[in-house]
Amino acid sequence: MSRPRRILRSLLRLVLAVVLFLVLVAAWGWWYLHPQFTETAKIVYTQRHGHDLTLDVLRPANPNGDAVLMMVSGSWKSDPDKFQPWMAASFLRQGHTVLAVSHLSQPEATIMEIVADMHRAVRFVRYHAQDYGIHPQRIGVIGGSSGGHLGLMLATTGGPGDPTASDPIDRLDSTVQAATVFYPVTDLLNLGPSTQNLHDGGPPKSFRNSFGPKAQDLAEWKIIGRQVSPLFHITAALPPIYIIHGDADTLVPLEQSQRFQARAAELGKPVELIIRPGKKHGWPTMMWDAYLFSGWLAAHLQTQPVLDRS
Repeated sequence: MSRPRRILRSLLRLVLAVVLFLVLVAAWGWWYLHPQFTETAKIVYTQRHGHDLTLDVLRPANPNGDAVLMMVSGSWKSDPDKFQPWMAASFLRQGHTVLAVSHLSQPEATIMEIVADMHRAVRFVRYHAQDYGIHPQRIGVIGGSSGGHLGLMLATTGGPGDPTASDPIDRLDSTVQAATVFYPVTDLLNLGPSTQNLHDGGPPKSFRNSFGPKAQDLAEWKIIGRQVSPLFHITAALPPIYIIHGDADTLVPLEQSQRFQARAAELGKPVELIIRPGKKHGWPTMMWDAYLFSGWLAAHLQTQPVLDRS
């Protein structure tokens, strides 16, 4: 056989090998993003301004008793129809029961109301723990950006319910046992180099109407901004936290996570912070990071006692 033909055959083999590899990778990716699960959609956990607020329950084929609340939130806007089960694939494959929680979008709901509704969602899930096959003291959170902010608000301000409430759900605790978040807002009073910072001491520029009319008054804003900033609510009761943040993020700068980590360290509470060099506000390999989150949550949530269902 002539040398050109040998080279051509070698090239063809190489091309076929590359094509086969890509097909196998695509097939594996499709398989990974489509785990077996059962879904119960659009369960109403509360109402806000005449709107039903809902969550979807996704139960894996082999549940481990953990619950992971997935904050369906970006820019404090939420649409339950935009949640897709593949987003929860890493958590379902780990055995977590995923609860995709939606909220009423700002500015129709203030961010303070949204935070309150997330607390209600935790209480609702805890109340229905046996129905969902989960341990009521093994509840974690996953969220990014505004969803990360909401996750940290749950981690820092979760607590006892109202023992005198007429609704038994509202009597329960809204504490979560762990939180995993991407590039969260942690301090609304100091946005630093964020592109949202108008440097006038007021709310972020795109969310001026999202904190209620009182937030337009700078004196009131200092109270409101502190109220909804996780940084100011860190205590010795802080549950385990895992943050992943890109160091090229200009919307929510890395220093938001670094200052949260530093403040927690002052109280002896370690916060795991992974920095992604050169990454901005989101990146293509976040599914790998979700995989890291899912394993980390399993390790931390399963230190809680196993629920006896006998």
